Amino acid sequence: MFNFAPPATEEEIRAAALQYVRKVSGVLKPSQANQLEFERAVAEVAGVTRHLVETLVTHAPPRDREEERVKAKARNVRRFGASGRG
Repeated sequence: MFNFAPPATEEEIRAAALQYVRKVSGVLKPSQANQLEFERAVAEVAGVTRHLVETLVTHAPPRDREEERVKAKARNVRRFGASGRG
């Protein structure tokens, strides 16, 4: 998420935070009893992530999102074949 042009959006940051909280908690969708804390954790992780991405410093030029997406797709084809599955 750091050093990309265009920069990461709020939606991308929140999606990454949600993925992280799901992974750490082992829960895809929290129960009603845990919903508030789950959402609070997502918001806090998103905030810390946003702060980190905004404050990191580099002298390297920003990476192009589309170019990186194409490279990742090519790596996946080499790794998993054309179907994208291993």
